[in-house]
Amino acid sequence: MDEIQLTSVDGLVLDAAVHRVPMERRPVGTVIQAHGINADKDEGGMFTRLAEALAESGFTVIRFSFRGHGASGGAQRGITIAGEMLDLEAAVDFAVREHPGPLFMVAASFGAVATSLSLPWLGERLSGVVLWNPVLNLRRTFLEPELPWGIENFSESAQNRLHDEGSLMLDGEFELGRVLFAEMRCHHPGESFTADSTPAIIIHGDRDSYVSYDIAREAAQKHPRCGFHSIHGSDHGFDSREREDEAITVSVSWLADRAGSST
Repeated sequence: MDEIQLTSVDGLVLDAAVHRVPMERRPVGTVIQAHGINADKDEGGMFTRLAEALAESGFTVIRFSFRGHGASGGAQRGITIAGEMLDLEAAVDFAVREHPGPLFMVAASFGAVATSLSLPWLGERLSGVVLWNPVLNLRRTFLEPELPWGIENFSESAQNRLHDEGSLMLDGEFELGRVLFAEMRCHHPGESFTADSTPAIIIHGDRDSYVSYDIAREAAQKHPRCGFHSIHGSDHGFDSREREDEAITVSVSWLADRAGSST
């Protein structure tokens, strides 16, 4: 693994890492990983383990932290959907320039927002998409939350603070600003995802109390080329090592199959 830096077009420096294919393996493609909100390029260790497994299967893997996350530049309060799309663009440009060949995405939770909204310009550059418990409806997750995590974090008092002070605290530790919430009223990642025809799979815990399992399953049904894999009994983020391993195993297998059909 090599530690690198990416630079977004607006000048923010992003912390990143590249996992390279072992010398004895033939490269089959490149995977970019997009983490969730209040996480970083490690995604709690899952992205690191996924990257290692993918490298052993012949994939170059690029992990990066979105602006305002981890060791990347920018402030938490300054995080925006548009900014995360610029960060993703920087990772894609690096992948296309340095590691040409079939390109794939793995996006977790809020990482699915920038990924889904970028699908129109990614177009034929992209050979496959894996979404882990994805945020596909911003209104029902953040603005008018339906599940316990959202109801707790985006209560009336939290919304009042956002209005009066310009930010609120996510899980009591991560500051989100009012511009991000204004953007949420304008973007529809689920519609962008289901309108796309890139081969995809959604992997989602069926006991997710953060992001709707039903919305994700419905999106998979509407998408013309999307599979769906349930992690039975799992809350958001795959809440045990066994469930994490299941998500990783399914992802690696699906990506390897897609890489085989792309070459």
